[in-house]
Amino acid sequence: MKRREFIAGTAALLVCPRRSRAQGMPRRIGSLGGFQNLPILKVFHEGLRVRGWIEGKNLIIDYRYFEDHAERIPVLAAELVALKPDLLIGGNPQAAVALKSATATIPIVFVAVPDPVGLGLVQSLARPGGNITGLTDLVPGDWITKRVQLLRELIPDASKIAVLVNPGNPIHKLRLVDEVPQAARNLGLALPIVEATTAEELDSAFASAAAQHADGIIIFGDSLTLQNAPRIIALAAKHHLPASYHARQFANGGLIVYGPDFADLFRRAGGYVDKILKGTRPSDLPVEQPTKFELVINMKTAKALGLTVPPSLLVRADEVIE
Repeated sequence: MKRREFIAGTAALLVCPRRSRAQGMPRRIGSLGGFQNLPILKVFHEGLRVRGWIEGKNLIIDYRYFEDHAERIPVLAAELVALKPDLLIGGNPQAAVALKSATATIPIVFVAVPDPVGLGLVQSLARPGGNITGLTDLVPGDWITKRVQLLRELIPDASKIAVLVNPGNPIHKLRLVDEVPQAARNLGLALPIVEATTAEELDSAFASAAAQHADGIIIFGDSLTLQNAPRIIALAAKHHLPASYHARQFANGGLIVYGPDFADLFRRAGGYVDKILKGTRPSDLPVEQPTKFELVINMKTAKALGLTVPPSLLVRADEVIE
């Protein structure tokens, strides 16, 4: 009798090792990002919680943020790898590139990386290969052209629209080579580039756009711009520049926001974490694209800039802030 019980117990342990581990030692993941974005962190935790992963209970999360110090990214990535986590999260292009360079064995999930193929993170969206996969905010078609067109609906006489970029962001470098020149040709207007790699340089970037008599400005998505959203909105108002932004974080005072729903992307990232922690290989998980988009127009800001919002734009908006 005891022999049969021993054999049955041993068989159960062999068949259900993950269950035993889940009930015992918590799993560990490392997260590398630009800064602590509390709203995004909340939805990421929601995406984990609905799948049974709760920080502090069966999950340990080590966070690292590089803030305005891009030179620290490789060091922080190495710190996380040294902790030997079960999985790593890259919350932006710079973080994803650094993590992939730091390890070829620990699974990596990236979130909100516009062009993972162009960056060399994955072989293709359908077959990522290697130890990395995730969610891109890549939008099919000419995304820059779409953003400029939306801004021109508010300023139809515009002939020059500045583009704010961070030269330290590899995605921005890719877009400056192809998409921005193509958009300028397609729309027949000038798209001068203004640059900022730190918060202090944002002031000179806006001053440069104003000195070049830009009719408006496109703000490229980046940890720098997100972290300094209030400052950027204030600078756009100071220089009387109609601005187009990429994330809802800019809706409180920003003229127009058009882009993927980033909260939805980070919520969905919980599904990737869950599958990988349960044994799925990153190479077997295709990279997913955004399925939700947002167009937000701030009427108060439009009025302050002396702009009339056409009805054709209002009916397409997901939200109009009065």
